[in-house]
Amino acid sequence: MNYPYKTREGGATITIFVPYDCRNHCPFCINKGEYANPTGFSVEKICESIERMNAVTPYCDYVFTGGEPLANLDSLQKMLDKIPSTHKVYINTTLPVSEYQSEEDVVTFTRRNRDKITCINVSRHMQQYVVESNDQLLTRLAVPFRINCVLYQDYPAWALIPYLDRFGSIPGSSVQFRFDYTATTPDNLYEETGDQILQDLKKIAVYTGLEGCRMRCGFHFDYRGLEVTYHKTLPYSTIVEQDAHSGVTYAILYDILIKQNGDIHSDWDGTPLNLEAYRSAVFEAHDLKWLTQIA
Repeated sequence: MNYPYKTREGGATITIFVPYDCRNHCPFCINKGEYANPTGFSVEKICESIERMNAVTPYCDYVFTGGEPLANLDSLQKMLDKIPSTHKVYINTTLPVSEYQSEEDVVTFTRRNRDKITCINVSRHMQQYVVESNDQLLTRLAVPFRINCVLYQDYPAWALIPYLDRFGSIPGSSVQFRFDYTATTPDNLYEETGDQILQDLKKIAVYTGLEGCRMRCGFHFDYRGLEVTYHKTLPYSTIVEQDAHSGVTYAILYDILIKQNGDIHSDWDGTPLNLEAYRSAVFEAHDLKWLTQIA
């Protein structure tokens, strides 16, 4: 059934899948298959979709993912240039350098876009699945950064402390550990007692509180002055819910996707966004909030 849309103030986050692949093969990546056949991939079509979405929600957040956004700096720049300064922009990346792209190229790119990029989320997993650039490159970035680490299946819990010590020594670092979201359900989203990752973190870091909403949550810690978050999110971006006051049933959107060919989806399963209906979306206060906070 089709329901009217509801989303947070400012609009749902727009995630852009860049139209070029990475060279990595992370076992938890569900996007790799999409890049096997690049027929129809288009920077120009994505730029057109950015313009359409900006006309509807000119203050929403953008996330670039893939693939590898920083694998083609020229194409990424074209897409970034279409996003006005009213938006926050985040980039998910492994921070790649190669014979085709030097550290200096990456640093120069961040300098050129320091007023455009809100944060770079750098993937650094405890079990190495990719060729990593030097940690020293993190200190040269001209924009804020955060370290993202998926704790996948039988992660080495003994390596948590060395991992946190590694990034705790880098100025400006924070770390977000991520649960394998393909295994997240409404029943285990807020589970604590049976969550091994959460219990492992509580053994080595100071727990400072929980924030969350219908879709995702974050358990916060302090590790010797390093900000650490354990993040869990559901594997979809739309929740159908009846409004308690009006009785109207809404499709509540948390993420909108611009795919590699420019198509606009309202969920990760290929559901197309009804753009005309989204123009009339009802807005609600951002529901991500502190649920518990320990001084």
